Amino acid sequence: MSHFSPHLLVGDSTGGAPYMFGQPSYPSLFRSSDERPQWNVPYRWWEDEATTVLWAFEIEEIKRVIRYRLFPDEQLPRMALQSRSAATVESFLIALARPQERVRLASLSHIQKVEEILHRCQTTAPPLVSWSWLPARKDADLDPLTIARAIDTESHLHFARISFEELVRYALGYPSGRVEWFLQQHTVFYAHLLDHLNAFPEEIARYAEVEEHLRSRSPFAHRAVISALQAAGLQLDITDMAPGFDFFASSIQRLFRELPPDLTAILKVLCVLGIRFERTYLHSREMKWSRPFSIVFSFLEDVLASESSMDFARTLTGTDERDFSKLVDQEVFNSTLANRLSVQWEKLSIDVWECCRALPDMIEYIQECLQPLLVLRNYHSLTAILSGLHRYSVSESAPVRTDSGTTALALNPMLPPELLYLLEPSQNYAAYRQQYNQAPGLPFLLPHLNEYRQHGDRVLQLLSQQLKTVLPQPVIPKR
Repeated sequence: MSHFSPHLLVGDSTGGAPYMFGQPSYPSLFRSSDERPQWNVPYRWWEDEATTVLWAFEIEEIKRVIRYRLFPDEQLPRMALQSRSAATVESFLIALARPQERVRLASLSHIQKVEEILHRCQTTAPPLVSWSWLPARKDADLDPLTIARAIDTESHLHFARISFEELVRYALGYPSGRVEWFLQQHTVFYAHLLDHLNAFPEEIARYAEVEEHLRSRSPFAHRAVISALQAAGLQLDITDMAPGFDFFASSIQRLFRELPPDLTAILKVLCVLGIRFERTYLHSREMKWSRPFSIVFSFLEDVLASESSMDFARTLTGTDERDFSKLVDQEVFNSTLANRLSVQWEKLSIDVWECCRALPDMIEYIQECLQPLLVLRNYHSLTAILSGLHRYSVSESAPVRTDSGTTALALNPMLPPELLYLLEPSQNYAAYRQQYNQAPGLPFLLPHLNEYRQHGDRVLQLLSQQLKTVLPQPVIPKR
């Protein structure tokens, strides 16, 4: 729990001295160690594994170890690489470089090559900025909700300056300069607001309403407003608050507690979760501070656990058969559950996109799984994976000039040409529906639901009959 006291006044940290404008210091509202759940582990096994990886020869694994830096000595990768042979370091650098760079990179010294490897393996975080939102009398016509939203937006801006990798390190108990800066800027906000409230005491009532609107927004900005109001003389009955980074740190800590101690596998999971983190918290108009970070990675988990593409296809199909069997358990086709499975289809598509973006070296294996899914007639997972590959292809597209002089996006071909017809949307996926009628299996539900909305219950009745012929029949025990 935080050590924030609901009745802390500014003078409390200076022997009871009253607030004075221009005072030499303001009390720090935050301690970084208090803003994450307690994390005490007797043995940080991943640090030993990180050292082992740095002395191995898998460049992608080395790259991920350098990226996340899950060890106390940040010089460890530099020292390990400098101790490797010149030929090994050069081969690592070539693997990370584009073909046209190789001649230039070959002329670098051994130490320069090591620095180049480190640079290419690390993420580039945006520059740190100072708190810029200031309370002002000119905003007296703004309602408290608008002010709360503006403060929350500023807090979100500063949160976006902390990289996912830095937050993972922080969640596991390592120091983080960017987290410290983020917390410091919220104390800066507190100081600005306290000066404002002491200059304009009539503003206290309005900011008391702002505080109410911030309760569901940034916990750090909320803490700053509460502290400023109390220091300005307003008594608030506020209970103890949870650690501000609990929504993220708890999930990461649980990941390391519950998964088998295998650093290379966990780092792959983290790479995928990093894409999700950006989409969930950074590429959004409003930050959802209370939304726990989702660490569900069932698609990647199935991929990593599979022994072959057919094994993976069977795993997906077994799960899908259990889900689809619920559609026909009763006499009436469950259209509500069908809609839910359609949403699940979209989630699988996004999971595939996340995986491709985070781990491009796994794309080929994912593509190999398509044909076995077609053999098993699992159109549900097959089309979801095709959709995910298409999403990735669009994300990685490059602008090109056409013969007519216009610009177009050229897609990197990810989908096997012989399967493209399954996602052809013309005439409500007519090509897929013809395929399904000829060879029924686990359906791609979107076309069937579109048809149901156009033609009514008879569509679902036919689909239910087809499903009953392809789903495994329950084994009835002998009496």
